[in-house]
Amino acid sequence: MAYNTLIMGASYGSLLAIKMLLAGHSAKLICLPEEADLINSQGQIVRMPVRGREGLVEIHSNDLPGNISAAGPGDVDPSEYDLIALAMQEPQYRSPGVRELLDKVATSGVPVMSIMNMPPLPYMARIPGLDTEMLKPCYTDPTVWDSFDPKMITLCSPDPQAFRPPEEKTNVLQVSLPTNFKAARFESDEHTAILRQMQADIEAIRYDDGQGEIELPVKLKVHDSVFVPLAKWSMLLTGNYRCVMENEMQSIKDAVHSDLDKSRDVYNWVSELCRAMGADPADQVPFEKYANAANGLAKPSSAARALAAGVPNIERADCLVKTIAAQKGMHNETVEATVALVESWLAKNRAAA
Repeated sequence: MAYNTLIMGASYGSLLAIKMLLAGHSAKLICLPEEADLINSQGQIVRMPVRGREGLVEIHSNDLPGNISAAGPGDVDPSEYDLIALAMQEPQYRSPGVRELLDKVATSGVPVMSIMNMPPLPYMARIPGLDTEMLKPCYTDPTVWDSFDPKMITLCSPDPQAFRPPEEKTNVLQVSLPTNFKAARFESDEHTAILRQMQADIEAIRYDDGQGEIELPVKLKVHDSVFVPLAKWSMLLTGNYRCVMENEMQSIKDAVHSDLDKSRDVYNWVSELCRAMGADPADQVPFEKYANAANGLAKPSSAARALAAGVPNIERADCLVKTIAAQKGMHNETVEATVALVESWLAKNRAAA
């Protein structure tokens, strides 16, 4: 069965979309008018490294079995889709038009999968023992999540790293780290079955790049545990947020490898926090595997780049981790220093704005 997915966000969301198109499913991307016009007229291009091939393999949506299109937030009816994916940065959901669409998504009766680094507040309500009221200050506007039923939402860890090359048009996305999307199941077996079918269809893809058929990286993996997507937190707190320095930004590679012992301490502490919440050690990624992957991440994280560009709000997974840790009676000096640095940049940016 071919599914039709609504994806809010055309940058990172286009990576998930291209995998769905390869598997024969279709996707509608919600984005800015100029982006929508470009996608509708020229399609979407994704470039990724593939084992056994030199350089990058370029995949064009126009050549794939599924269909892609794009629209503005006021031009779609969420109830017409089989699955809805949230692929914008968390602060964007309070924007005019986007906020109204998100509320329609919440009441549409359609299952929703977030691929944000910042887990939606209703997903956090699926984790036993958390005081979600205490988590609200970490969100740009927690009220945008008020209409959601936690049973209808799940989280997919956005482990693959991708960016829009600045010299290219906005319909081009380049994958820098081709790892897998890791999704937690929905509470409903019926809704989980949609994800499992997509997983199987994506797994079966063989793509002819002109030199023969190849197996493409970046799969969708569905897990029973709600904690599996939270394994990304160790990576975010060790690398992404530690790109933020007092006066400048550093690459994820430098954030991790400039002091490997401190990085290992942060990584293992966040992993310990996830286990205190209920995660199984098997849900987690060993530090050595992450540190090796970080060698290829030669740019500052998107959060760090946004702060350097002067934005007044970013996704605050750093705040979320620190706040949950405090609920568990856990503290880490490096994490708390990182949170303070992020907050100092935000204060400066808000004052300038």
